[in-house]
Amino acid sequence: MLSGKKIVLGITGSIAAYKACLIIRGLIKRGAEVQVVITPAGKEFITPITLSALTHKPVISDFFSQRDGTWHSHVDLGIWADAMLIAPCTASTLGKMAHGVADNMLITTYLSMKAPVFIAPAMDLDMYAHPSTQANIKQLTSYGNHFIEPASGFLASGLEGKGRMEEPEVIVDTLDHFFDEAPDVSSSPQDLQGRRILITAGPTYEKIDPVRFIGNYSSGKMGYSLAEECARRGADVTLVSGPVQLSTPAGVHRIDVESCNEMYDACRQAFSDCDAAILCAAVADFRPESTASQKIKREGDALELRLVPNPDIAASLGRMKGAHQVMVGFALETNNEFANASHKLEKKNLDFIVLNSLRNAGTCFGSDDNQITIISRQGRKDFDKKPKTAVARDIIDELSNHLNEIHS
Repeated sequence: MLSGKKIVLGITGSIAAYKACLIIRGLIKRGAEVQVVITPAGKEFITPITLSALTHKPVISDFFSQRDGTWHSHVDLGIWADAMLIAPCTASTLGKMAHGVADNMLITTYLSMKAPVFIAPAMDLDMYAHPSTQANIKQLTSYGNHFIEPASGFLASGLEGKGRMEEPEVIVDTLDHFFDEAPDVSSSPQDLQGRRILITAGPTYEKIDPVRFIGNYSSGKMGYSLAEECARRGADVTLVSGPVQLSTPAGVHRIDVESCNEMYDACRQAFSDCDAAILCAAVADFRPESTASQKIKREGDALELRLVPNPDIAASLGRMKGAHQVMVGFALETNNEFANASHKLEKKNLDFIVLNSLRNAGTCFGSDDNQITIISRQGRKDFDKKPKTAVARDIIDELSNHLNEIHS
């Protein structure tokens, strides 16, 4: 639903800059209004005249448009836009964005942007795979930016298919789908305004050697839906995420971790300043006693791994919990579901627990749907199967009620 949307299109100095013309045509065809902001290097690859002819707007490149003191306001652009799209985005621009190096009009516009930001990287594979670039991408993702990249698998030697800019029609479709699926924030209750919420999501990976790990099938979709719902209702959200292939919800501060120990440390550091914690991550209960520094070779017919317990994040936070804080846990069970979840509720000092069962087909791992039971000391509430976005609303309604009772 791009009709009437105002899009700032940032263009940087990449050979893929010519594809910006196709992006502009696609956006305008779907009813969007496009304002181009181009870097000085970008003008070496495509002329502002061409871009202006497509958008029917002067292209912005420099801070000052004339020598009479007239200047372009990056702040006004940040307020005007419904979204900012940077396509193509070079490794240099990624680095400047990640570290706030405001030396051109595009970066200052990005730093002033109030709307969601979408980034389509464009560079060769070696540059993309370099640790510096990956660190910048990780940092920008944690700020809530949305990356649009070709879908691909991982190779032992690198990242297959990554680096090249995604095709223009896919980029336009991504923005279209974003606005089509985005809820009407104005109609959302603001019952979490001023609340600080900690949420965990996704799996943890416990390394066996440099190429193998112990993990699970969690996609992180439920936790990310919860983070999005909390942010929509006014909360200040910290999302501690295991390895997932999901974009950070707008307005959410994301901390990426891999192992249980990393998640444990991040949660303990953040929890003391929070009003509530929702522990949705599928955390590994055990990890290898030792991690091999090199790939384990196949020798003989068997391999023995000694596993040791991981720290219990929920139990640890439960011991830290103050009278003003609410804790929500999750229980994924395969049998004796209610009894097991109720025991976990008491043992870990939770205010309520969300029960999932693998016996409910088409829910839990990897699915877009879920079917839950909320268990508290006041009883249980059973819900029908529904999309995880709707399930998130049910859970956050319950959280809001508990917070209101504590602070009333």
